[in-house]
Amino acid sequence: MIPVSRLAKLSPRHRMRKIALVLVEVERELLKRNGGQEGELGTLVAQYALEIAQLLYADDDTPKAVRMAARSVSEALGHAYERREPIRAVDALRYAILAETGQSVADWDLVDPSTGIPDPRSRRIYPGIKAYLEDLRSPFNVGSVFRTADAFGVEELILSPSCADPSHPRALRSAMGAVELLHWRRASLENLGGDVTIFALELGGERIENFPFPEKGIAILGSEELGISREARASCSLGTVSIPMSGAKGSLNVAVAFGILMYAWTSSLEHRH
Repeated sequence: MIPVSRLAKLSPRHRMRKIALVLVEVERELLKRNGGQEGELGTLVAQYALEIAQLLYADDDTPKAVRMAARSVSEALGHAYERREPIRAVDALRYAILAETGQSVADWDLVDPSTGIPDPRSRRIYPGIKAYLEDLRSPFNVGSVFRTADAFGVEELILSPSCADPSHPRALRSAMGAVELLHWRRASLENLGGDVTIFALELGGERIENFPFPEKGIAILGSEELGISREARASCSLGTVSIPMSGAKGSLNVAVAFGILMYAWTSSLEHRH
């Protein structure tokens, strides 16, 4: 991390941009150490964050919103506090700086809340529960689907040949480590297998609360723009399932819809056993 003495020598705007970057690492370390209370390194990181906050607050050229956020960090780290409050104060300071310097927040600005390398063996898997991603173009959506699939115990994700690459930086960022945890492969619709139950998440299908989810099967998620293809629809031996909606838009982000689908599917399996 950049020494605070060096940060003090930078111009106010350049300083804020540098501080926004180093606060990402500060926040990660505080998350690992539950607010900076555990271990010598955690204490040093908390002290570093305190010094940065004091530097910003003491400079009259620091914009008001950033100064107020810096004061909150000083108060959180300089006195008794609840376990996670310093992290929230540091997080608020980082985003105050991003807003003041005109930087729009992207998915890669978010700090991974995990505190270590997950063990794939700790996953609880529903055997035979799989999903097929047909031509999803957004790496962010692909990564989000991976993260949701891990959360709900999906055994395998199958990606169409034209689906966005899970190793893309934006996919890895939104997956939050899930790409390394899940088994996945690429395959065409023709290679999904003829003896497996297939259904699709698509508009105009059976309401999700009435759908007869299978014990094992493959759920097809269609393109963000075009939905499922005619060939995919023809392969659905169990038809299509839909999420009832009341909005004028009448649609959901594919990763959000997948989360609702997986909750309904796994809940139906739990209720049977």
